[in-house]
Amino acid sequence: MGGKDAEASKSRGLFWWLLVLLIGALVVTTAVLTILRDFHYFKKNRAPPHPINKNYTDALEIALQFLDIQKSGKLVDNRISWRGDSGLQDGNEGNLDLSKGMYDAGDAMKFGFPMAFTATVLSWAILEYGDQMSAVKQLGYAQNSLRWITDYLINAHPSENVLYIQVGDPELDHKCWERPEIMSEKRPLIQVNTSFPGTEVAAETAAAMASASLVFKNIDPAYSDSLLKQAQQLFTFADTYRGSYSNSVPQVQKFYNSTGYGDELLWAASWLYHATQDESYLRYVTVLKGQGFANWEITWFSWDDKLAGTQVLMSRINFFGAKEMSTVENLYLQKYRKAAEAVMCGLLPDSPTATSRRTDGGLIWITEWNSLQHPVASAFLAILYSDYMLTSQTETLYCSGNSYKPDDLRKFAISQADYVLGANPMKISYLVGYGSSYPKYVHHRGSSIPVDADTGCKDGFKWLYSDNPNPNIAVGALVGGPSLNESYSDTRINVMQSEPSTYNSALIVGLLSGLLTTSSVAKSYT
Repeated sequence: MGGKDAEASKSRGLFWWLLVLLIGALVVTTAVLTILRDFHYFKKNRAPPHPINKNYTDALEIALQFLDIQKSGKLVDNRISWRGDSGLQDGNEGNLDLSKGMYDAGDAMKFGFPMAFTATVLSWAILEYGDQMSAVKQLGYAQNSLRWITDYLINAHPSENVLYIQVGDPELDHKCWERPEIMSEKRPLIQVNTSFPGTEVAAETAAAMASASLVFKNIDPAYSDSLLKQAQQLFTFADTYRGSYSNSVPQVQKFYNSTGYGDELLWAASWLYHATQDESYLRYVTVLKGQGFANWEITWFSWDDKLAGTQVLMSRINFFGAKEMSTVENLYLQKYRKAAEAVMCGLLPDSPTATSRRTDGGLIWITEWNSLQHPVASAFLAILYSDYMLTSQTETLYCSGNSYKPDDLRKFAISQADYVLGANPMKISYLVGYGSSYPKYVHHRGSSIPVDADTGCKDGFKWLYSDNPNPNIAVGALVGGPSLNESYSDTRINVMQSEPSTYNSALIVGLLSGLLTTSSVAKSYT
């Protein structure tokens, strides 16, 4: 009896083991089939692989060099033969080290507002297209230039409610024509604080730090944490002590006058939401301040106006989803996306709502001064939106009854980039160093003065008025651009057309990075 019981018990044990093995096999088989199904689905629906575009690769490599040309401070691994250390004493007046950062254009000024915008756009480009940059060995240069600016911005924010926004006196600076390596004039500092607020510059700096914190999150976590902490402090400062820096610091009105700060607050909060996933920032951009600051009309993305950029950035959330979101927040996200769609429809040349503000050659043309900023910025937003559509498998953009594909936005972006690179009536590249024909008389001090010149502040003006081409090529400089009739006068004194800027460079870097190849973007920055 005992032997039969033992045998029966053994049989039952074998049965249970066989059952467990069978269930395990079914689980494994189901998992494998799911993986294969997802793999085939991804393979079928992802953007088809495309080769790297050599022309845009070459242009990107060139464009990034101008950010090196603009660096202040003690240069590290300097790859610009005619640049050296400069601005080493910047910040001493306030017991700060503000030696780093970048000169904003052809002079030796450091303006915090456009410099922070440069960093935000550069971060955005890296976050979306870092893989493409890496594929053509340019990611390291982009990250290095970004950190050169954020190092400066960190030091320019010595306490929660104080931000230094300018180094140098533009009136004094513009009375000299000299290489930054030899400048000896006073370099006064300007700050915004609780008594003299500067909401737009503080908020833009918060956006720069928040976006950069995402770039460096896996590279240098401690540095990323520091950036994010300061971004949150600056946003609180900007929002709590509201006031335009153009009113607090009237002298900036001649150079980088602000038309309002609501757009920067939304822009900064949008980046902080992406960096933290803190719902309070999403609520700020939607329920709390969306109606008051968003202005759902079509605007032009630039260092001064961030609304179109915010609309595209917020559309990203609508395309790819958020972890937690109320119904009202979702409705506002739909409004942001609708506004972004209106911007895109305005850019498409054959759309019923296409803007008429373009040259006969097809270049978006908004303003005579620095005319290339808006078409390049618009093209950057278009390539982003195109890739968001592609990644989310959104096939159609509707413009007043007409339908368009992501590729139509891409074609628009290509048209603007190609115009800049030489497909224009002047048949010149407005990106210095690209192609065989480009501006030779760029309005840029360091480029125009021989390295071994012994001239100083006043006598250096002979180089400004010289008939000879610049002795040092400002490789990567994106000049101001053509007039509405598509003419361009290549003279140094033609500041309106021939002066380059760092923020234009960040925008062209973003555009070219997006055009390197057709590919999906990451659905999350974190």
